[in-house]
Amino acid sequence: MTSATLATGSPAVAPATPPVAHAGRTGILVLFLLALVVVTIAEAIGNVAIPLGHGKIILLPLLWALLMGGGLGLAAPRLPRALRLPVSLQHAAGAILQPALLLFVAKLGLLVGGSLPKILGAGWALAFQEFGHFFGTMVFGLPVALLLGLKREAIGATFSVGREPSLAIIGERFGMDSPEGRGVLAEYLTGTVFGAVFIAVLAGLIASLGIFNPLALAMGAGVGSGSMMAAAAGAIAAQQTPEMAKEVATFAAASNLITTTIGTYFTLFLSLPFTIWAYGVLEPILGRGRGRTEPAPEAATAVTAHAAPSFGLPALVLIWLATAVFGLIGNRLTYGTAIDGQVLVGAAIIVAAVAVGEVLYRLAGRRLPAVVWVSLIGMALTYPGTPFSAEIAAATGRINFLALATPILAFAGLSLAKDFPAFRRLGWRIVVVSFMANAGTFLGAALIAQFWMHPPV
Repeated sequence: MTSATLATGSPAVAPATPPVAHAGRTGILVLFLLALVVVTIAEAIGNVAIPLGHGKIILLPLLWALLMGGGLGLAAPRLPRALRLPVSLQHAAGAILQPALLLFVAKLGLLVGGSLPKILGAGWALAFQEFGHFFGTMVFGLPVALLLGLKREAIGATFSVGREPSLAIIGERFGMDSPEGRGVLAEYLTGTVFGAVFIAVLAGLIASLGIFNPLALAMGAGVGSGSMMAAAAGAIAAQQTPEMAKEVATFAAASNLITTTIGTYFTLFLSLPFTIWAYGVLEPILGRGRGRTEPAPEAATAVTAHAAPSFGLPALVLIWLATAVFGLIGNRLTYGTAIDGQVLVGAAIIVAAVAVGEVLYRLAGRRLPAVVWVSLIGMALTYPGTPFSAEIAAATGRINFLALATPILAFAGLSLAKDFPAFRRLGWRIVVVSFMANAGTFLGAALIAQFWMHPPV
């Protein structure tokens, strides 16, 4: 089982990751203790609002966790030995991230189940906003890339948000040492290092302006990356009433599930061909050195895929339990919810949904991503008419979905420093382009959803 497969169901083409065993049991224990400290401090800081003109930026505990985790990794050489985060533990944190993310997915599935009639009522808004996700990256990113002087790197950087399936698509089509390969790698690394912070700040700022229906923004948050979706949905939800915040999480989860399941095929058969065509049209007009467009390279015959570390089911259960405990601590600190019997039952239900989803994922030959199985189980448990759905919804409803997002972003932060050397080699221009692509997928989907929604939803 690879972390990329857990997230997307597609094989990843990414830098090799050493086995988690290299970190050792003591190292893993230190990693979880660091994550606990990061989560506790982040939740103690809480939400911080920064006024910005007519809008505002809200920095959430999940962002503090991401920044503190990344800071620990970058400052490791200058810290006391007990606080150092060696590369082996950074890789371990990256491997733990995806199993931990499944708890967040389960929680969102439980929210979605009880709201399925409302989601279906969104109709064309939820269907057509996916076009915004997959074409918004190119519409916003490609012109900027060409104006900055990029050539065919612009194709790889702007045909999608550059997650694991996109690496595989470009690797098989062009090869990772091609200009397109360098472009998609830049998008991947930018999203990994800065994606959650950038999308959270952008989503929070746009939400504060009051231009969009919050549910349209929630659909825009479903970009196909669990950590970025969590960050964006959290920034939007933080500015809503408690009831609307739950609906924001629900619609973001539904959108993200659609993006995850059909995204690979959409990017392969629609987004990439369209971006290649648009590059051919726009490069002579906007590109520097008109008429000197690089020829398309021959398709590569093979690309080596490096599998991320795999975990046995017992190790996964320990990861889920630890993440759930971290989430309950955040739920107590930020949202004031006592850790009583009902909350513990709710956490147990979430962990059980994840475990059953993982088992079904393996029994089905891993043909569908684990996030799909976990989401379906969560939705089934709270779907109106399911026995005890009201009781399950009540127990799990006392755990705020943002409390489960904070430990996930903590592990993401603790894994970041390992990617900075490669990130620095890619240059500032392609970073700007990657930000534009990420903004495009969010704003493109939100614009289309806003157009198709029947106010008020």
